[in-house]
Amino acid sequence: MHDVIDLHEDIDKVYSQLKKHHPKLYQYTSKEVLDFKFDSLKRTIITPINSREFYKKLAPVVSQVKQGHISLSSANKWYTKKERKQLLKNKFEFYALDFEYLENKLWVKNTRGKDSTMVGSEVVKIEEDLVSDLIGVYKTRFSSDGYNTTLHNRYVGRHFSNFYYKDKGFVDSLRVTFKNKDSLFIKTFRRLKKKEKSKKQDSTKTKKRVKLTSEEKKANRLASKKKRKFNRKHGFIKKNKEYTRNFGFVKKAKGVAYMKLRSFTNGNYKKFYKESFAKLDSAKTKYLILDLRDNGGGRIAEIDYLYSYLTKDKYKFIEDSEVNSRVPFLKFLMSNTTPNSLKILSGIVSPIIVVQNLIRTRKRDGKLYYRFRQTKVRAPRPLHFTGHIYVLINGNSFSASSLISTHLKATKRATFVGEETGGAYNGTVAGIYKIYELPNTKLKIRMGMMQVEAPQKQNPDGYGVKPDIEILPTVNDRNLKKDSELEWVLNDIKEKG
Repeated sequence: MHDVIDLHEDIDKVYSQLKKHHPKLYQYTSKEVLDFKFDSLKRTIITPINSREFYKKLAPVVSQVKQGHISLSSANKWYTKKERKQLLKNKFEFYALDFEYLENKLWVKNTRGKDSTMVGSEVVKIEEDLVSDLIGVYKTRFSSDGYNTTLHNRYVGRHFSNFYYKDKGFVDSLRVTFKNKDSLFIKTFRRLKKKEKSKKQDSTKTKKRVKLTSEEKKANRLASKKKRKFNRKHGFIKKNKEYTRNFGFVKKAKGVAYMKLRSFTNGNYKKFYKESFAKLDSAKTKYLILDLRDNGGGRIAEIDYLYSYLTKDKYKFIEDSEVNSRVPFLKFLMSNTTPNSLKILSGIVSPIIVVQNLIRTRKRDGKLYYRFRQTKVRAPRPLHFTGHIYVLINGNSFSASSLISTHLKATKRATFVGEETGGAYNGTVAGIYKIYELPNTKLKIRMGMMQVEAPQKQNPDGYGVKPDIEILPTVNDRNLKKDSELEWVLNDIKEKG
């Protein structure tokens, strides 16, 4: 429980940190409105509350900034090293479920556990809480860029387990009510011990170890090395056993290639794109389907590199980024959440960081701007794709995936199919992030520090990249394992001959 004075202090700290580091704080909500929201929050807190209850009150106010890269973490119990080690020996069955929010209902999309009976079922209640009520509350605790709403529906479903944990904290079991067609059924999820591999083996089943020759050992090493390189190039995600980058040709459609990109965050992307576009060129491919659905973004360098293979003309990928400091990277490194070891190292190399920041930062019209390498005008890659591009997007297409979509949309380089992106057409505040821990409640707020935007703009401001062909997924599509967006593209290509 925290005293009212301490809670008010943390509210003031949040707002002051946003004012100090966020360059577009009043882009979508005016200063007068935000001042009123934060003052009103202080007036409503008149008795002591704990950190989790404080999070529930503060998060909706922070979301009024309407900047998707701002997030507030809930405070949870601090575990000792021994306790954390013990927790890792257990797994919570509920976290094996993947959810999706469609047609104003929460559905089980997939499971990483053995019990698949829940897949395709609606989640009606968790303990005594109606899921519809939980969803309504959780949507107030985060925001998209501007006034867009498609991100809310996609994001709240995809991250439902995380929102529930922030809301309720650590639990050992959950009683969940599901609905399949017209039938209700209840399942209790528990925290179970992970199965440990037995070190003792039955001597009767023990296989005699085969001694490998030096040539076989060398072949195994080379195969392992090749596999590691493949995984790095395609961005292997160990948890889900899937790849970030996927590329291939559509078997039932001649001259059509499909590239699925789940994010722009991991792996050796240059090799992947270089090899993929070489294959497109060699096969004289006419159509490329670029799937950016559920792509939450990532590195500017990667999307700039990808775009250099998609454009036909010279281009400038981003404008100079508006910042609130001449040394943004030093501010980022010296946050109160930065480990002391990194702070010491940053202090040692700070003269280099400061000089580099000062060289790249300029003042213009009373504002500070930081220049990235991607602000230079560039030419397309020699093997750039010249055929027709289709881009699949949805509300979870955010940040970097929205930025590259802006370019493709503005230059009329592609046909967009799906729903409006969750990230704004006119850019977003991201780049580097300040993570600040509140002194009393220990909540952490993360905020972008750089306005990252393409040269192209649209009016009105505050909306995402909109599709040329709007297709929204349905529950029936999911049950039939039907990809309506992809099917529309393939039919369109077929009609063109």
